[in-house]
Amino acid sequence: MKAVRFHSYGATDVLVHEDVERPAAGPGQVVVKVAGAAFNPVDLPIRQGFVTEAFPIVLPHTPLYDLSGTVAELGDGVAGWSVGDPVVAWLPIPAPGAAAEYAVVEADTLAPAPSTGELADAAALPSVALVALQIVVEHAALKPGQTLLVNGAGGAVGGYLVQLAAAAGAVVTATASPASRQRVESYGAKRIVDYTVEPVTEALTGERFDVVVNVVASAGEAELAPLADLVADGGVFATIVPPGLRKEIGRGVRNLVVFGRSDAAQLAELTARVDAGELKIHVAQRRPLAELGAVHDDAAAGRLPGRTVLVP
Repeated sequence: MKAVRFHSYGATDVLVHEDVERPAAGPGQVVVKVAGAAFNPVDLPIRQGFVTEAFPIVLPHTPLYDLSGTVAELGDGVAGWSVGDPVVAWLPIPAPGAAAEYAVVEADTLAPAPSTGELADAAALPSVALVALQIVVEHAALKPGQTLLVNGAGGAVGGYLVQLAAAAGAVVTATASPASRQRVESYGAKRIVDYTVEPVTEALTGERFDVVVNVVASAGEAELAPLADLVADGGVFATIVPPGLRKEIGRGVRNLVVFGRSDAAQLAELTARVDAGELKIHVAQRRPLAELGAVHDDAAAGRLPGRTVLVP
């Protein structure tokens, strides 16, 4: 089979589209014929070798951890799945990934893929939607009528966060560019702040929100501190990008850095919402798996138009 792997850390030229042996399912595992695998920003520092302590991979490494496809083989002890079942999964980040025609997946991490839309596009759902759901349900515990500010709603996590928070009854304010404004409004945001015209903290001076979530990867301490000032006393400030805000906020505000986790039951809930028309999957582009190196280059240069799915 064909896969993209890197045998050493380095620039994008370490990514090689090559012939490798098709994997076999061990006990408790399945082999999935990959329909789509989504690119995530953390794929860049992993390839560069900048996050080896957090993600201790084994070289050569097959990247990409968001997957959709169909079950091709069952390992011993696997129940509840059959060959041909359409599935999605969030693979462990350090494990061999989905940048291949076939991938090994632990059966207990699988969820049924949505029955609507293209199966490849379902790869844009697992990790980012799970992070968003866990913020809404577990970390912020949003209740109807509470106010939420999402900084970076045009991105993958931000888009799902707006949808899930609005469905929970929260009143959502979101930052977005003109290119994503209409889409974010369709997700249920009541107010859009165009950050290309005015910094969000200036546009919202004097306002306070029960929950503020930053999902902008480039935001540093200088940007996060003013955002935290927009949180109401006793509220929640959360970011998904380590190290988050390191200074003390005070006023009873909980300051969180959210690390999402793979959860098959929650992922099944999300796919059910997609099928019910309650959650939209946004894919900006599909590209052949052989172009993964070019996708890395575009991401590093800020040229990616949004969520990108690689197709074997």
